[in-house]
Amino acid sequence: MNGNVHILEEFILTIKTGIIQEKQRYSEALDEEMELLIYLPAAYSPLYKYHVLIAQDGHDYFRLGRISRQIEELWKNGEIERTIVIGIPYKNVQERRHTYHPEGAKFEAYKRFLAHELVPFIDQEYPTYQVGSSRTLIGDSLGATVSLMTALDYPNMFGNVILQSPYVDNHVLEKVRNTHSLQLISICHQIGSKETKVKTTDNQIVDFTESNQKLKELLEKQTNYDFEKFDGDHKWTYWQPLMTSALKKML
Repeated sequence: MNGNVHILEEFILTIKTGIIQEKQRYSEALDEEMELLIYLPAAYSPLYKYHVLIAQDGHDYFRLGRISRQIEELWKNGEIERTIVIGIPYKNVQERRHTYHPEGAKFEAYKRFLAHELVPFIDQEYPTYQVGSSRTLIGDSLGATVSLMTALDYPNMFGNVILQSPYVDNHVLEKVRNTHSLQLISICHQIGSKETKVKTTDNQIVDFTESNQKLKELLEKQTNYDFEKFDGDHKWTYWQPLMTSALKKML
């Protein structure tokens, strides 16, 4: 916990225009305490309503993605609506896989946590629009996977998804192939042309480009789908700048 508090203090020092609130919420679905990082922009006021951006890999999106700075800049330039960011950190690499992977022991429970516990809490604590079209899920790799699968399960609750180099397996393809929810969801999908040999957390080497091409072929039939292929591999070096265009499209 002390390390997390130190990181949080660094966030507050560097993000001079807004604040990050650290909250702990017990999840009945997961039977554990969940850490939340909630970014309120500089112009935040309870008099206005806000879009909600929920980021898996919460610490990564704040530190490596610099998502708070991007939100501030885009808002000041009039390119997005008023938005608060909810970051959900993972405890460690092993727990991340258990939680985000379709075969993970906590995968189903985590999706229930997002829909049935996190959303009601956020809507109660902050002035949100309380409709699916004002909620966006974002994640990279496995974080993108669980974001997509959650939106497909709860399309009326999460209307927008940003997928940055998602891990795609047969579970994901089968879910997308058989769902009736796609027309309710807006999807921004990004993948790198050099993501052909990605080392996963279980020490496998996976070709992300091939599986993401299969996902694209299923999703591109929808009118609310945007695909972006970038010249790069499976790194934050590429995800961070690509986030700007995705946020402008979704927010």
